[in-house]
Amino acid sequence: MSKNIEFNRDDYELIQEATDIIKKHYRKHWHSVGCALLTSDGSIYTSFNIDATVGRIAVCAEPIAIAQALKDGKNRFDTIVAVRHPDPEKGHDKYEIIPPCGMCREISTDYDMDIGVLIETEGKTRKMKMRDLLPYKYTR
Repeated sequence: MSKNIEFNRDDYELIQEATDIIKKHYRKHWHSVGCALLTSDGSIYTSFNIDATVGRIAVCAEPIAIAQALKDGKNRFDTIVAVRHPDPEKGHDKYEIIPPCGMCREISTDYDMDIGVLIETEGKTRKMKMRDLLPYKYTR
C-alpha cells in the first residue's frame, strides 16, 4: 500500500463539490452518490449516480464524471471523490466520503493509472493513488 498523499486546498473543494451535487440532485432510490473529479489542468467535473429498476444497468457517479471530462478532451486526472447522501434508514446520518466500488476503481485506472482518490478509512479522510486500491490490475 502506498503512502498517503498530502491534502491540499483543491481536495477540500472537491469534497464540497461532490457534496453539493448530491445535495442538489438527491432522489431517494435513484440518486444517492455525488462525485467530483479534478483534472490535471484544474477543471472540476461533477456527477451523480443513476440508479435503475434493473440494478445491473445502474451507473455509478465516477464513470459519468470521467466521461464528461473525456468529452471535453481532458485525459489526465488528478483526484476523484464520491460522497453519499445521508439515509437514516440505512444508518447513514451524514454526508460521507465513500470508497469507489471495484468497477469504478478499474475504469478510473484504465483512463489514468496515476489518479488520486479520497477515501475514509480508520476514521480519517485520506488521499492515495487509486491503483493502490486495485492491486494486480487486469491490463490488456
